[in-house]
Amino acid sequence: MTRASPYAREARQRWGDTRAFQQSQQRAAAYSPADWIRIRAEAADIERRLAALMRRGDRASARAPVALAEEHRQHLSRWFYDCSLALHRQLGDMYAADERFAAHYDEVALGLAGYLRDAIHANADRDGD
Repeated sequence: MTRASPYAREARQRWGDTRAFQQSQQRAAAYSPADWIRIRAEAADIERRLAALMRRGDRASARAPVALAEEHRQHLSRWFYDCSLALHRQLGDMYAADERFAAHYDEVALGLAGYLRDAIHANADRDGD
């Protein structure tokens, strides 16, 4: 029997009773190692392209970053759980506020966590959420 990581325990405590968490657990259990490689590569590609736009000086609310925020939301919906615009907005806030998520994005490019949050908010605002 494997022991759950502290992150897994925290996730179960915080979101274990939500439909998104349950859906994510069910989907993830069915993925092969090749699936996980693809999932990580897709996420890294979105992050890399978003970082390039940020470095170029594009506003987070510009068309291209907002399109990548939507692509990020669709990635989550395809692989993990149905991610509404409202849920995506909450996730964006968490990415910037939680130091662990912020560290991940800021490792790709300093400031990317906040930039992604802002692009996610702009995407939700554009679609009327």
